[in-house]
Amino acid sequence: MKIAVLGTGGVGGYFGARLAAAGEDVHFVARGAHLDAMVNAGLLVNSALGDVHLRPVQATDDPAAIGPVDLIVVAVKLYDTEAVLPTCRALLGPDTSIVSFQNGVGGAERVYGGVTYILSTIGTPGVIDHVGTIARLIIGELDGQPSARTDAFRAACEGAGIDIVVTSNINGEIWSKFTFLAALSGVTTLLRMPVGRIRADDDTRAFFRAAVDEAVAVARACCIALPGDAVDRHMATFDGLDPEFTSSMLYDLDHGNRLELAWLSGTIVDHGRREGVPTPVHKAIYAALKLHADGATR
Repeated sequence: MKIAVLGTGGVGGYFGARLAAAGEDVHFVARGAHLDAMVNAGLLVNSALGDVHLRPVQATDDPAAIGPVDLIVVAVKLYDTEAVLPTCRALLGPDTSIVSFQNGVGGAERVYGGVTYILSTIGTPGVIDHVGTIARLIIGELDGQPSARTDAFRAACEGAGIDIVVTSNINGEIWSKFTFLAALSGVTTLLRMPVGRIRADDDTRAFFRAAVDEAVAVARACCIALPGDAVDRHMATFDGLDPEFTSSMLYDLDHGNRLELAWLSGTIVDHGRREGVPTPVHKAIYAALKLHADGATR
């Protein structure tokens, strides 16, 4: 497959490198120091599942130089989605499909859904650091039907040794991750604390559970079929995290970067208002962090 990866960070860099190493025709769209390092020294993935060093790398900041592709993998931050739309247009052919591995909810005609479970970041420019051994993709058509394009991507990923599943309930998978992530991101960032400190205190643990409760209630009001014990499952996941685990949104706050606040707690609040579901916890998170949402340099 000819694949363009938009967002060569922890997700796009990791999975794109695996696919390229297996012989797929992968093109990375990147910028700045990360792009310079990839062009000059290649793309290195450090992982307990096996390191990958791509050199040379097909990387550019000009999508027009790539031309039409079979698949566009979108792995940029949610606030960059609108900015990459012109990039997508430059890569579109008559049969191009798009899979989004972002953390929000939504979709469009050419898009099918995707969920990632991986802890990976840009360690230094040109280097992706994968922590642990979880690196899983879940994909599926938004209408729940099987398709040749999801089967083709699954085959390419399986050839690269990537753990991937095609599901008939991708909306449920997306919302399941979203309801957990919105609570985790909001609470850890608001409290400026890792999960171990939060769950060890009765009040802050209850605060986190309330954030999960609200998110799950909103999902169900939006007719998303989540398991009856979804809240308990999220709490079990929370309890199983490393005590020092935080969230990428807290990292962004600490480093003066933009926050995905509007697309996480903000989305919970918006959907709750529309569906008549009270969301006082996420309203508080959104209001408390709103003035930091554009980052320290904006």
